[in-house]
Amino acid sequence: MQTIQQRFQIEYQYSVFFTENLFHQNNPLLKDFFSNYTEQGFQRKALVIVDEGFASHHPSLTSDIQTYFSESVSHISLAKDVILVPGGEASKNDPALFEKLCLAVDTYGIDRHSFVIGIGGGAVLDLVGYAAAVSHRGIKLIRIPTTVLSQNDSGVGVKNGINFHGKKNFLGTFAPPVAVFNDLTFLRTLDDRDWRGGIAEAIKVALIKDVSFFEWMEKNADNLVNRDEPAMSYLIHRCAEMHTDHIAGGDPFEFGSSRPLDFGHWAAHKLEYLTGFEVRHGEAVAIGIALDCVYATQIGMLAESDLYRILDLLSKLGFDLYHSKLAENDKINLRNGLQEFREHLGGRLTIMLLEKIGKGVEVHELDADIIAKAVDYLETATLTTTEKNS
Repeated sequence: MQTIQQRFQIEYQYSVFFTENLFHQNNPLLKDFFSNYTEQGFQRKALVIVDEGFASHHPSLTSDIQTYFSESVSHISLAKDVILVPGGEASKNDPALFEKLCLAVDTYGIDRHSFVIGIGGGAVLDLVGYAAAVSHRGIKLIRIPTTVLSQNDSGVGVKNGINFHGKKNFLGTFAPPVAVFNDLTFLRTLDDRDWRGGIAEAIKVALIKDVSFFEWMEKNADNLVNRDEPAMSYLIHRCAEMHTDHIAGGDPFEFGSSRPLDFGHWAAHKLEYLTGFEVRHGEAVAIGIALDCVYATQIGMLAESDLYRILDLLSKLGFDLYHSKLAENDKINLRNGLQEFREHLGGRLTIMLLEKIGKGVEVHELDADIIAKAVDYLETATLTTTEKNS
């Protein structure tokens, strides 16, 4: 018997840029980026795909992009049409949208030397990234996130995917972008829910990694709620920095079962589905964080004083800490969510809980009865707060 052993490594590198007014002619950032792709002998192309909700708030976006490319990046041939797709989680639930994007890649001759540019929130970027990753086995992806959540978390990472048969991100790839461009001015048209929603991911990463960042958010809660741009700019940069550092230093393609950055997410994913995505991702993560922190306190892992600080910050930022769907069907739906998360991890359940603010610890089992008690705790706490405020 003969055996061939093979081993190789592939190095990935990409930059996350922070800027304002990305498509203004006096902003050279994109021009400078594309100057690295000027090889002679073939024509590089670019296909732009935009979240239609974002586009509706920026009516000049298409003409701004076309003008920028024609005047500043003329060596890249821009597809004549900008493709619009619905925003929000609905974009990941409709297989026809995935097929539409793959067809556009084919129609406009977007090859492996060319670029797919996704502009939008995290769900749209997930969809666009998946289409780019599987078309021709991988086309260069540029992400331009337009929400707090995508600028500080999902848009700067290496995951792409769509939902399938009621399961979040069941179909997907690990395919890093070639660049990410975070434009602070794009956040100005967000509604308050989406402005606030992305802060949940910053709380998440601070709780498991950086107590000083959590303390900064405690001090700046009012500024963040009141849409102070310098405060939000710092939050996004720090959160993105921590996410990219984790990806570089850990298990970027998740070959193991450890997912520290999924803290609070097992319940969040299920809650999104149970509410028909009426509860948005950041809002669901906030509730998931609250649930897991209550659980950690009830098993004696997390001090009550830390729990109160966490719940207080979430409340000050305007997050609800409970939803009735958590308790629906005698909480069986929520338990099913835990099993689905186990399958998503690859069979071995690994959940991040808090030992203290700034330090997470992994566990491999959760007690269903204690989960139920944690749900009841949040319901009671919410009812008490509502009564006090009424």
